[in-house]
Amino acid sequence: MIQTIHVLFDPIVIIKALGLIGVIFIVFAESGLFFGFFFPGDSLLFTAGFLASQGFLSPTWLFIGAFVAAVLGDSIGYAFGKKIGPRIFTKDDSFFFNKKHIVRSEHFYEKYGKKAIILARFIPIIRTFAPILAGVGNMSYKDFISYNIVGGFVWSVGVSALGFMLGAIMPNADSYITPIVVLIIIVSLVPPTNEYIRSRKKH
Repeated sequence: MIQTIHVLFDPIVIIKALGLIGVIFIVFAESGLFFGFFFPGDSLLFTAGFLASQGFLSPTWLFIGAFVAAVLGDSIGYAFGKKIGPRIFTKDDSFFFNKKHIVRSEHFYEKYGKKAIILARFIPIIRTFAPILAGVGNMSYKDFISYNIVGGFVWSVGVSALGFMLGAIMPNADSYITPIVVLIIIVSLVPPTNEYIRSRKKH
């Protein structure tokens, strides 16, 4: 059980165990499948780019695959929201679904409007539910796909390229990968933690 949890949340273990296909699938799942919110998207992309600089993965296929997966994932999320509509707010809580994630994402979406599709890419949990809410809110697909492509590119290619460049310029880069990944995880948790604290203060 402990080994399974370690595989699920350690990006280095995930990449070495599942390879490029695993990275692409997780990016796809986290981008639009409501059960994918618990995957470590930011740290996974960064680590994949870092390892690509060390020859573990093809950087070209990583950038292309992650971008396509991010855009397709959001599109699936949008289609799901379009189909299920307001019923998603009355869905019973389960292991893979909790209404508080929807409510939090809805507030984010209301605050930032269409550009939330881009901004949400960099916020764990919200990036999974933002495209679903775009579908629920009947955003036109023409508008959605434009923001989806921009956000998908900046997030998937940008984060993985950052990891790649850092790995390429650092001497003995493999010695620093673990602390850097831990830092990325901590930074990615700041926005949702801040949002949670603010919501608690309002209540």
